[in-house]
Amino acid sequence: MVTLGLRRLHSAGHWSRQTNVNNRPSMKHPSTLEEMRARYGPRHRWLLLLSVMVGTMASIMSSTIVNVAIPDMSRHFVLGQGRAQWVTSGFMVAMTVSMLTTPWLLGRYGYRRTYVGTMLLLLLGGLVGGFSNDFALLLAARVAEGLAAGVVQPIPVIIIMRAFAPDEQGRASGIFGMGVVLAPAIGPSVGGVLVDLFGWRSIFFMVVPFCLASLWLAQRYVPVTAPGGIAANAQGNSLDWRGLLLGAVGTLCLLNGMVALHEAAMAQAALLLAAAVAALMVFVWWQRRMSRTGREPLMNLGLFGHRPFAMGSIVAFIYGTALFGSTYLLPVYLQLALGLSPSHVGSILLPAGLVLAGTIAMVGRMADRHPTYLLVSTGLCLLALSFALMLTVSLGTALWVLVLWAVLGRIGLGFILPSLNLGSMRGLHQHQIAQGASAINFVRMLGGAIGVSLCGIVLEWRLTAHGDSLTRLASSPERLAAFDEVFAMLAALCSLALLAAWRLRDAPASSQP
Repeated sequence: MVTLGLRRLHSAGHWSRQTNVNNRPSMKHPSTLEEMRARYGPRHRWLLLLSVMVGTMASIMSSTIVNVAIPDMSRHFVLGQGRAQWVTSGFMVAMTVSMLTTPWLLGRYGYRRTYVGTMLLLLLGGLVGGFSNDFALLLAARVAEGLAAGVVQPIPVIIIMRAFAPDEQGRASGIFGMGVVLAPAIGPSVGGVLVDLFGWRSIFFMVVPFCLASLWLAQRYVPVTAPGGIAANAQGNSLDWRGLLLGAVGTLCLLNGMVALHEAAMAQAALLLAAAVAALMVFVWWQRRMSRTGREPLMNLGLFGHRPFAMGSIVAFIYGTALFGSTYLLPVYLQLALGLSPSHVGSILLPAGLVLAGTIAMVGRMADRHPTYLLVSTGLCLLALSFALMLTVSLGTALWVLVLWAVLGRIGLGFILPSLNLGSMRGLHQHQIAQGASAINFVRMLGGAIGVSLCGIVLEWRLTAHGDSLTRLASSPERLAAFDEVFAMLAALCSLALLAAWRLRDAPASSQP
């Protein structure tokens, strides 16, 4: 066998063969997908998944951990609530929209250049944000981090669907999901300690070691080729800039419209939401025109003609709304409705996060043997039940009960996370995988962005209806009733998603390239 005589040279580059004094072939560090498979064998796909998992953890951490530093940043830059909110919303808009560019970037520049570029941008955003003395510069750094996070997040799904056999995709999704959820589960706790010890700047520097590790791994295990192992085509179709601009304008108007609605600025909210709807309609028209004229659209709307993908997208949107909405709502509820201290809140939420990581690993293996629609439906039932059980909590409820309900909800999330993408995308053609991963991540994040504002809007509405306000120091039965009604809304949304989840069935397994 020729490969038995191959040895690795120190310099990186393309696959080459030379002859040494013993007439044994040697090779430089491999760079294409075929070369890496030949070099590392079956374990390459796991090394590739590990490489992108580290970068995805960094991107997710940058999206969640900054929240604990916003009060300190607000005092440092003398920000009002509206300007401080842009630290989060600027990141969210950039991340949501940039997800749509991932298929084009991978096709034009390949896995390695795209991934390394996003990690360098994320690293730059962290360093600039940490050293910023001007709020405009800090906001620009957050937008840069959001752009990087959006591009990188669909990549692991594409790798799992293309590099792993159908009977291994669930296991791969479980292992990847377990690693990724640990970042938001542990990150805020670590971030709180860092803010207390070193100030808000330390939060931005947390992504630096992850980015450096991901760059090191990328040079060794991430191929230069595009999805499917083909060479990246730098002369390929140009990016659909008009579609990207329409998506950005629509998303920005939608999120700001929800914020205006939250602040009871009804005229402004109506104008922004109408602009968001108009941008969506023009976006759909433009994407269809791009497809009719043979050009590459930003989002392939034909994917939604595949029933499991369409139903999965509905589930992803509602799931994103419930997940991000509850992530915002639960800490507020525990502190302002039940009067618990931040340390108690951490003691309740941290075990739930660790249980979520373990559940994902277990369910990932189950997804290789059981129908994904059953796993997604089970998860939605558990998530809806956990929201409904929050209605039984009172001011005298023991802490262990709160921990139990929180854990139950995270078990439900653990059933959904590794199964939803598999159930939605199995059956798509191989050339549609990149577009499918990008689209479903975009829909999920859009739902998440709406979910945070939606919970805030409904909570303010119900507090007013019950004659209470969060500005009052003491809690009351009326305040609990208002929170209960928001939890009931989230339970109803999860129940609604069950109708779509059930129609994920009968999706055929995807073929291997």
